[in-house]
Amino acid sequence: MIKQRFIKINGVRYFIKEAGNPTAPLILFLHGFPDSWYSWRHQLEAMAAAGYYAVAPDMLGCGETDAPMEIERYSQDEMAKDIAGLIEALGHKQAIIVGHDLGASLTWQICLLYPEKVKAVIALSIPYGGRALAQPIPHMKIVFSDKFFYILYFQQPGVAERELDADVYDSLLRIYFSLGAEGSEIAAQYVANDNPISAENYLDTTIRPKKLPKWLKAEDLAYYVGRYEKKGFRGILNWYRCLDIYWKRTEHLAGKKITQPTYFIAGKNDPINYMVRKAIKRLPNVVEDLRGVEFFDDCGHWIPCEQTELLNEKLLKYIGEVVGMK
Repeated sequence: MIKQRFIKINGVRYFIKEAGNPTAPLILFLHGFPDSWYSWRHQLEAMAAAGYYAVAPDMLGCGETDAPMEIERYSQDEMAKDIAGLIEALGHKQAIIVGHDLGASLTWQICLLYPEKVKAVIALSIPYGGRALAQPIPHMKIVFSDKFFYILYFQQPGVAERELDADVYDSLLRIYFSLGAEGSEIAAQYVANDNPISAENYLDTTIRPKKLPKWLKAEDLAYYVGRYEKKGFRGILNWYRCLDIYWKRTEHLAGKKITQPTYFIAGKNDPINYMVRKAIKRLPNVVEDLRGVEFFDDCGHWIPCEQTELLNEKLLKYIGEVVGMK
């Protein structure tokens, strides 16, 4: 049975969903853009049934979790502090963290900033490539030049919000389809950094499907829409606006490696793979205890929903190895 409650951490009220025995090993699930705790619903049930305590929050700025106005509050050091506090508030000293997309990016930083809080990592879609050698946004402007790149488009407050908030249903449907396995062949051209495209807005780089992708039911999409209609996309977009802020704050992390047992999973049909391909190759050099790298067939970016049973199987295997519950 999945329950819900609010927990106040560092002045912010987080909304969480939880399942299982609170005294069992804690598995913490962190979602990304533009997502919700809801994407982990099947994992919460599977982990609880296997004897674990599974928890998934709406991340900062999303759903029913607070959405502070200050952009700086979404810097990864601030959010890492939140998650470390959440682990303690849940009555645990450590958690195994499963992060997807921006949630995976944050998970890597939690490992570096609060290593004692992370027992192991399962990262989905976004690998750790080490601290950027150059300030992120200026470097992206050089790399992409006159080409459209979504992270650069997201930088100006209000611009992407006006586009995405105008029709939340249409925005989410386009994004979910275009980054999933069924839309990835067409969408891949828009994330290839050597393929110039003519786009003025983010949704110009997506496709509106004639029918829902096979992994997304109408009632599920309605739930996601309801989450983003609460506060809009501003909060999750602010995560991208803090890349330079966080980079400037964390010079001390240069050269630091991930020391926790780590597994990385991506969908073979995820167009994001093209953008992070070099970082995936670097994983053995920046992760000291890399236990496995896997790519799921017939799977795009939305791994927890596109390949639910396979992901649950792998999670139970990997987590069992770490905590001794094989």
